[in-house]
Amino acid sequence: MQRADRTERADRLFIFLLSLAVAPIAATPVTAVEAGAWPAFQNGGAIRITGGELPLRWGAEEGIEWEVELPGIGQSTPLVASDQIYVTSVSGSEKDVYHLIAIAADSGEQRWEVKFANPSPAENSNYVSRAAPTGVLHDDGVVAAFEGGLVVSVDAAGETLWRRNLVADYGPIGARHGLASSLERRDDLLYMLIERGEDPYLVALDAATGETRWKADGLGVTSWASPRLVATAWGDHLVCSGSGKIVGFDPENGNRLWEFDRIANNSTCTPMPLGENRFLIGASDGRGEENAGTGADSNGVIEISRSDDGTFAAEFVWRAEKASSSFGTPVAAAGSGWFVNRAGVLFRLDLETGENESTARVESGSVWATPLVTETSLYLFGQKGTTTVIDLESGRPVADNPLEPQGQTLYAVAAAPPRLYFRFGDRLVAVR
Repeated sequence: MQRADRTERADRLFIFLLSLAVAPIAATPVTAVEAGAWPAFQNGGAIRITGGELPLRWGAEEGIEWEVELPGIGQSTPLVASDQIYVTSVSGSEKDVYHLIAIAADSGEQRWEVKFANPSPAENSNYVSRAAPTGVLHDDGVVAAFEGGLVVSVDAAGETLWRRNLVADYGPIGARHGLASSLERRDDLLYMLIERGEDPYLVALDAATGETRWKADGLGVTSWASPRLVATAWGDHLVCSGSGKIVGFDPENGNRLWEFDRIANNSTCTPMPLGENRFLIGASDGRGEENAGTGADSNGVIEISRSDDGTFAAEFVWRAEKASSSFGTPVAAAGSGWFVNRAGVLFRLDLETGENESTARVESGSVWATPLVTETSLYLFGQKGTTTVIDLESGRPVADNPLEPQGQTLYAVAAAPPRLYFRFGDRLVAVR
């Protein structure tokens, strides 16, 4: 980023949020991640890592298995399918070319690269998203999504199965600082939120053909968060979060089921499913907004309920007193909700009551990638490259692991035991 005064740099960081979330976490009932796979952004909200050991300590001189440079720059999460990793990026002064690269998981060797023309050229700068959305895996490859309105399905050998240009069908995408919303998948449907300046929409695409199955009005607010399926006693709700608003949709037809607006500054964190009709939500302290400095009131647990007449509603179970979030989504583990604010302070709150259990500044600092949980540890991925590992029982750090060179932004991390894959803008690092 260019040199500027402290205020301007802070504002640019707020812009950069773009796709910064990553490995998620789980609380109550949760789907375990299979060893050797990371199939979606935040693994679809099922983020507890089981089935293999992850590295605990590493550094510049040890633990790094391989490191590769990527074409252009990108902010999306790597997707891992057994022995193959898929990564997206963008290059050119007008973000002219989108790249989809397949990399061997054990060696870092590039197996193939596919390039696509960007249907929505825009200046390639720190002020807009750059290959921010994360796609999803399918049985024989990957569906990649890009903020310029392009969605493509490619098989494991690099052959394009289908291509969808949303700009050609639904008009230009003019969004403040670009889009960062990643794909969500349920059975044979793919969901993508297009929060643009005019006529925002939520679209469901057929996973096998790319054809539109339904299209609904978007939130109409600033959002870089991703749609997330939240399980309820009455079936899944597709939950979308944007500044000052959270909306639940029927994933089958796009009908609005409920809307919640007693919240602020929640433009970056994706809702994190907790089971039992609940999800964890994060929000920042804001920067220049009317409600700036009141972020804690918008961090907490929200529960979906249904009335006797069949209508749905959502409400806070509890709100945090002091905890707020950075760009990384808060997570739940060991009966607690874990929040990291912009100053790098880790808050541990009782998941049922919201009572503060501990507060401590961590070496990782502010997190842009969503934290990750194993059976015993919480991984906090600092945006400057240092990972702090927290013991879940004691809540205390057990390791601080820097990755060189310092100063580059860490956007995303994928976990596929026995490796962690760290995504910086122009490079991918495997730690084992």
